[in-house]
Amino acid sequence: MRTLLMLAWWVVMVPLDALWGFPWTLISRRVDALYRSAMWIALTGTRIAGVTWRRIGYEQLDLSRNYIFMSNHVSNLDPPLLIPLLPHRVTIMVKRELFNIPILGSAMLMADCVPIDRQNRDAAIASVRQAEDVIRRGHHMMVYPEGTRSPDGKLLPFKKGPFYMAMETGVPIVPITLLNTETLWPKGKFFVKQGEAQVIFHPPIDPKQFGNRDELVKAVRDQIASALPPERRGE
Repeated sequence: MRTLLMLAWWVVMVPLDALWGFPWTLISRRVDALYRSAMWIALTGTRIAGVTWRRIGYEQLDLSRNYIFMSNHVSNLDPPLLIPLLPHRVTIMVKRELFNIPILGSAMLMADCVPIDRQNRDAAIASVRQAEDVIRRGHHMMVYPEGTRSPDGKLLPFKKGPFYMAMETGVPIVPITLLNTETLWPKGKFFVKQGEAQVIFHPPIDPKQFGNRDELVKAVRDQIASALPPERRGE
């Protein structure tokens, strides 16, 4: 029942939010109000489903600067739970197909979300360049470096593109470990279970301290894996 209420909340509130938010954004040329209301709707939906959270290590962040946040990805619950818990306004790299969804696609464009086609290497490179421009404008970026949800909770190999982006912009990476979302809303399951998720923020990693991209990938992966149970750390 809680899952149905969560989905009903999102189905009703997203169009209502767009009803005032789209015109206001077009008039004001600012997406901040629409972004805040969308994050509230997303996080409230998780509360309705019975999901609570604990944010650990957040105090390590310097909120006066922007970051590239990188997290493991194990559940559909990850984006509506994690992104509202990040500071200020955050943009994300999203698979291109989601931009075809009415209202949602338009909202993501307004929020400077970056479409990415994982099947097309040239298009993926262009998306990374677009993301670099967004970061240079001072926005935070949220990236799931595995590129997709893990089917069994184990950490998958990381894509290299986001790390190229970090080295080009010099923006610090904040590794994040999500715990328990894979049991609260497992991949392939419809119903959300009640329970607590943990969002663990690791110390920021400066890409300028690494001689090459592979070293940076390893450092970020090691941090994310460090808070996972040994059987979920992958190779």
